[in-house]
Amino acid sequence: MRNTHGHVHLTHSKILRRLRRAEGHLRHVIEMIQEERSCLDLAQQLHAVEKAIAQAKKILIHDHVDHCLDVATNGHGKATRKLVGEFRTISKYL
Repeated sequence: MRNTHGHVHLTHSKILRRLRRAEGHLRHVIEMIQEERSCLDLAQQLHAVEKAIAQAKKILIHDHVDHCLDVATNGHGKATRKLVGEFRTISKYL
């Protein structure tokens, strides 16, 4: 897969797996509603959908940030690499 900037995200296959998992959970939630299952069961499945999508988003953002920082710094100086490392570390808390 390629984006409009020509960068191939190495994590796309991992993201697709997570989104497919979310898709399966969501289909299951729809079936559960049609079967009039309990709210607790529904909430658990919806939570699984949310977690899978949130994790896919997090992986995509981290991959993109890492790529952009690599391109922007292009190996410039020890101080720049230190700042980039700190930025990568703090971005994990998004």
